[in-house]
Amino acid sequence: MKITSVAAVLFLAAMPAALAQTAPARPKAPAKPAAPTPARPPVNEQQVTARATALTDNMQKALALNPQQLEKVRQINLISVRGVETARQTYRQDMRKMAGVVDDIGQSRLEMLKEVLTPAQFDKYQRKREEKMGIPSSQGAQGNPAPGLPGGE
Repeated sequence: MKITSVAAVLFLAAMPAALAQTAPARPKAPAKPAAPTPARPPVNEQQVTARATALTDNMQKALALNPQQLEKVRQINLISVRGVETARQTYRQDMRKMAGVVDDIGQSRLEMLKEVLTPAQFDKYQRKREEKMGIPSSQGAQGNPAPGLPGGE
């Protein structure tokens, strides 16, 4: 009887281990190959460089950049113009997505320029940028009210 009870205990103790080893292994799903990206024409590097150089030259004239600033601004402009051109080609069919990506690139560019330019240079750059883009300045917003609206008496 002792032998049978010991054998039963050993059998019960070994049972989970035996079941764990005999559980069927799940076959691994084969790795999916990466979906090929749609073919798009490569970015025209000459055009990108020309645009970035023109942008940098204008900033040099307007802001009197020193040689270190000039090189950093040139790199910032090159990265930004290349990013915008890539976004235009990539999201040609999705204007909303393209606008969002271009806006992100513009914000990133502003942050990088703010780190390179002096506060006076950055303020001058922002004023010129706002004029060019037609953004009303804070002084313009405090001017005369629009015709027909109360408050100008």
